[in-house]
Amino acid sequence: MASRIIVVRHGNTFDKGDVVTRVGGRTDLPLSSSGRSQAEALARHFAATAFATARSGPLKRTRETASAVLASHANPPELTTDLFLREIDYGPDENRPEEEVIARIGKAALEAWERDFIPPPGWRVDPAALVGNWQETFHELRDQPGNHLVVTSNGIARFALTAANAAGHDGKLATGAWGVIVLEGEAVHVLEWNRRP
Repeated sequence: MASRIIVVRHGNTFDKGDVVTRVGGRTDLPLSSSGRSQAEALARHFAATAFATARSGPLKRTRETASAVLASHANPPELTTDLFLREIDYGPDENRPEEEVIARIGKAALEAWERDFIPPPGWRVDPAALVGNWQETFHELRDQPGNHLVVTSNGIARFALTAANAAGHDGKLATGAWGVIVLEGEAVHVLEWNRRP
């Protein structure tokens, strides 16, 4: 039996009418009301999925999302914390409105991040280290058959695609969305990405 990693992005941290900012690893926001609704939708969707393990980053938004998914299970695994799943540090753009971020770094730099995962100047992120963290996670879980829940942020989740050599996938993982990575022997396959309930 193969191992399946279900990579979930946390729910929203802003609601309609809020000033949306670029929230990174230094901004520990809880889920907003719409984010809680997204977490509940994920819980309903994965209610019949047995998880062998569950882990999330340490931030409130990821832990709340993971806890909601696990709450729908009679005997859920213990939720553990993995620090690399926290979120990247957006440096001077941390918790700033998107128009201010674009004014500082320019649209081309933001597009390079979205398309090629190249961090703009000033962002504190080590892509090689994140790819290595994901590869270590794959190595750890490949001999543990079943489903494994991993809840993180978009900034971290995208590097799972690089670690899986999954060219051609859009790196975006929307809030309240998930992807499935299958580990079979030494092979790693991205089965689904950016799906919502």
